Amino acid sequence: MTKLSVNINKIATLRNSRGGDNPNVLQVAKDVQRFGADGVTVHPRPDERHIRYADVRAIKPIISTEFNIEGNCREQKFIDLVLEIQPDQVTLVPDAEGQLTSDHGWDTVKHKDYLTETIAIFKKAGIRVSIFVDPVVEMVEGASATGTDRIELYTEAYAREYAAGLHDKAVAPYVTAAKRARELGLGINAGHDLDMHNLKFLKQHIPWMDEVSIGHALVCDAVYLGLENTIQLYKRQLA
Repeated sequence: MTKLSVNINKIATLRNSRGGDNPNVLQVAKDVQRFGADGVTVHPRPDERHIRYADVRAIKPIISTEFNIEGNCREQKFIDLVLEIQPDQVTLVPDAEGQLTSDHGWDTVKHKDYLTETIAIFKKAGIRVSIFVDPVVEMVEGASATGTDRIELYTEAYAREYAAGLHDKAVAPYVTAAKRARELGLGINAGHDLDMHNLKFLKQHIPWMDEVSIGHALVCDAVYLGLENTIQLYKRQLA
């Protein structure tokens, strides 16, 4: 079964745009789990423009499924937070400072030593580690050499080509990368620009995916369809 982890960053963005505490991020974290999500994902950034470090601390005690914290492990503040919170999973993303959204995976060959050292810190604490990578076999093999438990395939290119009607072309490199990851014993997550239109096709071609993390599209759909209904509709795409 491929699990659905709901990224609630956009809920925090909406809250922060007005000040105050509406919508309440903690309540949304409770509700997405109650509505059927298999996990909650947050991605705190240094400027705290959406999820705040205080939010992460408040959310942890109400997690009844799985908690995934994404972020840039070059920031010591992020490493310290993850070690403090002890989530089920940490996803390492190579964001630059001030980056609007994640837009590329790790060069796991160039940064092998750094990633190996950092991953060891989290694994020593008993935290499952996933590395954000592009669908390139060399990067998957490089990830395997770091000692990570999983990779997260960066799916922006897939979503863009799928939307252009190039379905088979869109999914082909992801299938190749996922097959190599499976051969190497890596778990496989996926995320970025996945939505109700393209998710089922990806799942059909990589049925052994462990997890998808979806935020922006799911929250946008929830504006029209309601949060509970939207989560169930996304879960159906993964069935």
